[in-house]
Amino acid sequence: MIKFTKEAILKNAKEENVKYVRLCFTDIHGVIKNVEVPASKLEDALDNEIMFDGSSIDGFVRIQEADMYLRPDYNTWLISSWEQTTYGKVAMLICDIYLPSGEPFIGDPRGILKRNVLKMKKLGFTSFNIGVEPEFFLFKLDEKGNPTLDFNDNGGYFDLAPVDGAEDCRRDIVLELEKIGFNMEASHHEVAPGQHEINFEYEGVVEGCDSLQIFKVVVKNVAKRHGLHATFMPKPISDINGSGMHTNCSLNDKDGNNAFYDPDGEIGLSDVAKYWIAGIMKNARAFTAITNPTVNSYKRLVPGYEAPCYVSWSDANRSAMIRIPAKRGRATRTEIRSVDPSANPYLAMSAILASGLEGVEKKLECKERVYINLYELSRSEREAMGIENLPENLKDAVKALKRNSVIQEALGEHAVEKFIEAKTREWDEFRTSVTEWEIKKYL
Repeated sequence: MIKFTKEAILKNAKEENVKYVRLCFTDIHGVIKNVEVPASKLEDALDNEIMFDGSSIDGFVRIQEADMYLRPDYNTWLISSWEQTTYGKVAMLICDIYLPSGEPFIGDPRGILKRNVLKMKKLGFTSFNIGVEPEFFLFKLDEKGNPTLDFNDNGGYFDLAPVDGAEDCRRDIVLELEKIGFNMEASHHEVAPGQHEINFEYEGVVEGCDSLQIFKVVVKNVAKRHGLHATFMPKPISDINGSGMHTNCSLNDKDGNNAFYDPDGEIGLSDVAKYWIAGIMKNARAFTAITNPTVNSYKRLVPGYEAPCYVSWSDANRSAMIRIPAKRGRATRTEIRSVDPSANPYLAMSAILASGLEGVEKKLECKERVYINLYELSRSEREAMGIENLPENLKDAVKALKRNSVIQEALGEHAVEKFIEAKTREWDEFRTSVTEWEIKKYL
């Protein structure tokens, strides 16, 4: 990663004719927000002097505590090549949120993740690395520019054009991301019509979450340029596969080695890896509220569409929630398959990290791997094997979160309270609404 200084940013902005700067941050729902300043105010921004009204952001503070400051992370400086203007270029910086007292705001999702990384380092690990696999749908726009539910192609897994009608759009997304410094690993058409996946390389967790937020902005903007609407909604269409965000993760030890790898361990896994898996499984039902945070998320977590529904792990079974991919050495990792792209990445990774670290700290015993197809078993058969279901709806997930001290501590009292308030409100709106299915079924 390029390390920027204040002077280097000001010089680069002048050389590249930057006229406008977006100071970005993320709300509790994972939506990226920004305060915009002209380039003439860039130096003030870099000196942490730009203030905004925190009471206007869901999950932040009350109106009497509104003033908040944006502290840009210099190393996130990038010029938004996808934004075309007639007067000059647009740049962006990702910011942390601070209070007028100079203290970090305890409800800032990026700050929450940083606190959990600090705890990890105190346990002797140097980094938590992630590689995410976000999936998304591309839909056609109508004549007014509004999104429809019409696919722009009828492709399937790994199809090529002309069956994959969005190949040009997906390629442009990848090239745009490379232009701003992303290291792309692969891209392809997914199982469902109009569904796509683009993967980028491993990064440290904070940088990886920053990249994911920028990725979503780029995908939506490039799609719009192609006359399409990109959505990271987990299940926009019933009876086909939903969109997940498989999360590959590993820890590095104090020497920079992959702490999950042991050439002499069973299937090449270290004791740390097995403790980590045990911690993830112990807290899975509670962190699902964070990793799958919408009413719609639970329309994806159903049998029959390749999404995991049960708390289990395996090195060769894609019905398990945690899979161990075949590569070993530095590439040894756990792939958590339940996460979806509607999650706030900073909160989701905080919950996953805290869960795994509990297993490592307490040396929790790891359950046996599962090789049978769990979708084919009855609930009683799974329960006899000690395999729990993931929550079946947002209400149950929030209940599990309320009972779990590990995830609550990871997020902090403020964020947990605001999150539960928001999700309780969302569930109430859903349960009192009358759906199209009900009209068709009962009217």
